[in-house]
Amino acid sequence: MSPYQVQLLQERYHRLAGGGLGSARRRQIASRTVRRLAWRSRIWLAAHLKRGVDVVGAAAALTLGAPLFATIALAIKLSDGGPVLFRQIRVGRNGRPFVMYKFRSMVPDAEARKAAFMALNEMPDGILFKIRKDPRITRVGRVCRKLSLDELPQFVNVLRGEMSLVGPRPPVPSEVALYDPADRRRLTAVPGITGLWQVSGRSNIDFHGQVQLDIRYIERQTLGLDLEILARTIPAVLSGKGAS
Repeated sequence: MSPYQVQLLQERYHRLAGGGLGSARRRQIASRTVRRLAWRSRIWLAAHLKRGVDVVGAAAALTLGAPLFATIALAIKLSDGGPVLFRQIRVGRNGRPFVMYKFRSMVPDAEARKAAFMALNEMPDGILFKIRKDPRITRVGRVCRKLSLDELPQFVNVLRGEMSLVGPRPPVPSEVALYDPADRRRLTAVPGITGLWQVSGRSNIDFHGQVQLDIRYIERQTLGLDLEILARTIPAVLSGKGAS
């Protein structure tokens, strides 16, 4: 609902609240309605402002970063001749699945070889999978992961409206299947390239810790918080802390 529509409704309810039998009751109803409409207007403005920042930011990153993207793609292709991009199904807002893009950082048959390394999983909850020196990661991929360069193709997901610059981590379907009702609040927001989980430890945080950080972000979400997280992401990435 646009601010103009809210203004029209406010005028309508002010007219309803004036004069006549039961006017006090009508003024009370009108007041509550106007407050509710004003709240919806703020939500509408915040959502559209966030989307505007996403589109401008993603478009700028894809345009200015084109030479870097081409260099990474060439390095991946020359390293083993495999595909440049890695595609994976992730779960977005309201449980809607989408294809998320990354620069491929592992050998082409990494998923097929995963079962052989499950016993080496270092994540205590067993839900997420991480090996500190995963032998499936290529030399180019290790550099990309350390600096989060493998995440750059997700700017395409942002332009398509499937992701945001800042938001909850986009989970895979197998994670969502393990959610309890409280965890599903994580799916009420558009997932992001970065978020509180990214600037608070990256992949060092276990599954439940990531979920709690994402829910905390959703509860506190503002444009100011988004800008703060974006500012904190750069030093977090450059430090390499928590990179898998």
